[in-house]
Amino acid sequence: MLSEAARAVLNDEGRIARRDEWFSRMSDLFDGRKNPYNDRYVFTLRGTVPRPADGGLAYREPGKWIEACLELMASRPECTDNRFSPGCVEYPIYGVHFIDRILGANVFFKDGQWNASYLTTPIGELSFPDLEKDETWRMAREATEAFLAAGVKLPLFGLPTLSSALNILINLYGQEALIAMAEEEEGVEHDLAVINDLIRTLHRWYREHVPERQLQPVISWARTQPPGYGQLCGCSTHLISGPMYETYIEALDDALLGEYPHGGMIHLCGAHLQHLAAFRRMKNLRAVQLNDRAAADFAAYHKGLREDQIIYLNPCKEMSAEEAIRISGGERLVLCVPPSLPHLSNAPEKPSL
Repeated sequence: MLSEAARAVLNDEGRIARRDEWFSRMSDLFDGRKNPYNDRYVFTLRGTVPRPADGGLAYREPGKWIEACLELMASRPECTDNRFSPGCVEYPIYGVHFIDRILGANVFFKDGQWNASYLTTPIGELSFPDLEKDETWRMAREATEAFLAAGVKLPLFGLPTLSSALNILINLYGQEALIAMAEEEEGVEHDLAVINDLIRTLHRWYREHVPERQLQPVISWARTQPPGYGQLCGCSTHLISGPMYETYIEALDDALLGEYPHGGMIHLCGAHLQHLAAFRRMKNLRAVQLNDRAAADFAAYHKGLREDQIIYLNPCKEMSAEEAIRISGGERLVLCVPPSLPHLSNAPEKPSL
């Protein structure tokens, strides 16, 4: 059971008000409103996600793992510098293979990370799982229920990696999924529909149970959005052509983000510019998150996306924070600042670069 001391810290009205003020500033950015301070406002973000040293506790006793996260969060000093630093609890079981396991894949830990064996059943025969009997989903529900039972209003609650239809199709079938997209249209469409239906079902469950003010999708501490926005993982879109994305994936991704009242974000980490026209068309796509290879293409995204689409940037060797600000003037930009990079000011003065 969460200690009363921790509960008091995590319900502190002053801390909640500061978090909500940052949410208000971020909402201004998403809504295209000028900030109240000046014309050059660089929004920087780096939250915290305390986790117990015993990672196995998340699998043995999800509720106790959540309580341990909350105790750690309450024991650490609050970040008061000029960037948005939300405290987040995120239940990360099975990494990017959370959905794979629910769909029957053998998920195992090897070489420091979770892996999954490909399904041996043919593409086109995937079935919607019985969630009431699924052990992985039971654990995720138990963790969520423990968070809600703690009765704390400050922390954000991040989801397991619900991913995206394309990512999961490739997780389940590997290169055979890509071959089938060229040769077995009907089977691919069937399996993609099952996967997307499952992911959307889980998003709806979380939206129905977790307060909107606290609910965030995956990597909640570095991709925090205003309340009411969703997210999907677009990593594997770099493996397919623009026409293939338009044929198979675009409508599914847009529908998934449409589960949230304000749409949401797609995470990108490879070479994805072949989909820029599709991203611009998707009415529910409100933000793209760029890191690694994708971050190098920041200028093309900033020029090619709609005016109401925000870019979250993890600076990299090819695209520094300073260069991104020069290109964008700081507009439509959220800088995800790693600890090694001095953060740029969100204070009511122009940043000194």
